[in-house]
Amino acid sequence: MQTNLAAFIRDTSEGREADAILRKCVHCGFCTATCPTYQINFDELDGPRGRIYLIKEVLEGKRATATTRLHLDRCLTCRSCETTCPSGVQYGRLADIGRAVVERQVPRSATERATRYALSKGLRSKALFGAALLFGRAARGVLPTSLARKVPRAQPAGAWPPPRHERRVIVVLGCVQPTIAPSIDAAFARVVDRIGISAVGMSGSGCCGALPYHLNEQQEGLDLVRRNVDAWWPAIEQGAEAIVTTSSGCGVMVKDYGHLLADDPAYKAKAARVAELARDPVEVIGGEWKRIAARVAMDRGSQRIAFHPPCTLQHGMKLKGRVEEILRAIGHEVVPIADPHLCCGSAGTYSILQPELAEELKRRKLASMQAERPAVIVSANIGCQTHLATGTSRPVRHWIEMLDEKMLN
Repeated sequence: MQTNLAAFIRDTSEGREADAILRKCVHCGFCTATCPTYQINFDELDGPRGRIYLIKEVLEGKRATATTRLHLDRCLTCRSCETTCPSGVQYGRLADIGRAVVERQVPRSATERATRYALSKGLRSKALFGAALLFGRAARGVLPTSLARKVPRAQPAGAWPPPRHERRVIVVLGCVQPTIAPSIDAAFARVVDRIGISAVGMSGSGCCGALPYHLNEQQEGLDLVRRNVDAWWPAIEQGAEAIVTTSSGCGVMVKDYGHLLADDPAYKAKAARVAELARDPVEVIGGEWKRIAARVAMDRGSQRIAFHPPCTLQHGMKLKGRVEEILRAIGHEVVPIADPHLCCGSAGTYSILQPELAEELKRRKLASMQAERPAVIVSANIGCQTHLATGTSRPVRHWIEMLDEKMLN
């Protein structure tokens, strides 16, 4: 693709990156076939190729419009298109650059700004979010069924082993997950403790930065990235061997810290080191599998499982198929599902900001996952779990909890 970027961005780091990405695109359209929103709307501008053209026009100087912003807002940033692209176009990074420019050119209404502000601040505040969740759970009995389903049930964490081993990993506690499902991080801590690794949650950190960053509050997102680097750095200097995020949506963000702060001389090296140490639980478990397998109790029952691989796991971190291998190895039956590459519609705050598209994607995903009548639905990201749970009576769980239950103490 030929480009001629406008002066306002041409010589910036974002402009140079965008130019390199755009020039890789060969207009083939393979990405369109795997785009969830295109499959619903059948609009070229609601597919990656069309959005690339919109971003290119804006970066070349054409003024963005509300329609431009709408088509970019509808993108889930699932990055399925990246997995399909034969040219290696890094669409997700191009979308971030384009959205930031469009956001500056096309102001949102007061209502939209208030909604996005409430999401950004409210979900990151454990006090506010915790109070809202507590109220919702207390009122579940009088809420309409459709609304009651959106309130996650309480999940006690269970024991978190104290740090007692020489080998240690940092656990990224995040913002929403510890309130909704503290059982997930605790389950990971128990799993690795059994093989001589202590999982330690660090004070002073919090949201990985993805929430504000993908709401186009990019500078605020980068400030959170810097805060986390500062919070984790002492443990890294003391020999922590990995930074683990049990929510793949946060994990893909942490793995990108080096890129995000590449132009910050004060943080560039540290952020690159954090990104180098970032791990999804499946990478940690896979690397220790022989020791873990020896402690798995195969007689603790087999379940019929439908596994939903989050987009951040399979397209963002390129870890497709790894969790399914572990679930099978510990004795569960993993049923096949149609179109496992497609997004469930959660995508951070997308299910709130684009409810119609999100609901249709959820409906399609659950139809494919429940076709083989699984006993439980399993995923690797709290957003996907919470979103899917609102549309099914089947339990929806994190895969690390399934492994924890199968292991001998």
